[in-house]
Amino acid sequence: MDNGYLNFDEHIRQGEPQKRERAEAWRVAIGLQAVDGLKTSEYLQEAARRNIEGEISIDEARELVKQYYITKTAHDEDDADREEADKVSSNIAKLLQTDAFTYSVAGLSAIHRAIFDGVFKHAGRFRDYDISKKEWVLEGDSVLYGRWQDLRMAIEYDLDQERQFDYTALTKKQMVEHLANFISGLWQIHPFAEGNTRTIAIFTIKYLRSQGFRVNNELFELNSWYFRNALVRANYRNLEKGINYEPEYLIRFFANLLLGEKWDLRNRYLHIHPTEEWKVQPNLATPEQVPHKYPTSTPQVPHKLHTDNLNIQKLVQIVGNTELSVKEIMECIGLKDRKNVLNLYLNPAIAEGYVCLLYPDKPRHPRQKYQLTMKGVALYNELKK
Repeated sequence: MDNGYLNFDEHIRQGEPQKRERAEAWRVAIGLQAVDGLKTSEYLQEAARRNIEGEISIDEARELVKQYYITKTAHDEDDADREEADKVSSNIAKLLQTDAFTYSVAGLSAIHRAIFDGVFKHAGRFRDYDISKKEWVLEGDSVLYGRWQDLRMAIEYDLDQERQFDYTALTKKQMVEHLANFISGLWQIHPFAEGNTRTIAIFTIKYLRSQGFRVNNELFELNSWYFRNALVRANYRNLEKGINYEPEYLIRFFANLLLGEKWDLRNRYLHIHPTEEWKVQPNLATPEQVPHKYPTSTPQVPHKLHTDNLNIQKLVQIVGNTELSVKEIMECIGLKDRKNVLNLYLNPAIAEGYVCLLYPDKPRHPRQKYQLTMKGVALYNELKK
């Protein structure tokens, strides 16, 4: 796919941390446009490069893109699509360059509003009519999306169920399966008239960040269409045709993302009536499943949920499925120096995404405590074995 993001590889491989983060944000932002078959312009790619290099801020890059389409005199038939792709890409890049995230109905609406600012008049607003969409993987059929009258209630229910869910007894595989199911259900509601998949993708990235996962978002960049089609298959059932819900494709996407697995994420496996060649989706880390066109050896990816830091391991085992204050943690560890506990235990665990604050927006909250993130729970379960 020639969307321009390959030009950012050098920044990701060799760049300073800030440049690398900006480059990764732009690559995901541009790659996600493939969900709707859109491609960005060379002008957008140059503005992205200047932002990555630190020549201009992200807001200056967004303003340049906006002015480019206001003053553009020569037009062609692809202008509307490129304008949407350029503006949405620059908006997403801004969203991904900050960790700000609100887990709520309003927060989901805010993501949609931020992504489609200057693109859709209805940005951030729920649809007020029912929808259907013809899907290639379903041979023209559509997923049954949520009724427009029930949108807010359905989102509130899904978010509340996830908020209350206890991950502590799950294996890593079960954790990934549950996450895939949560994201799948949220996507099926389809609360907006347009832009649902891009919104859910950014929500997913930010939610995972809030739970301690600093994942490589390259999968969203390179496999955004697979992500959408996997969501479609997870939410489609046609009993007359003998087709049931198939969440496995989406689970494999998240297994690659969070566990470093190597499933072959190509769309032809997702078609409801694949040809013989595409009936079995291979795991490229398993030699006997690798098609002949692939090399037979695949480098092993270090496990993304583990750490060798013994202090973090100890803290995770102490916190477990409880919520503890700094004082309580000091007592459990047996240290009297608050600074040592922060520097040796809490700060590293927070930095690596295993522990988070109970009140993240108010660090000095009088009842502040610390709890495990989803990533921390996975490590906790591993250490219990």
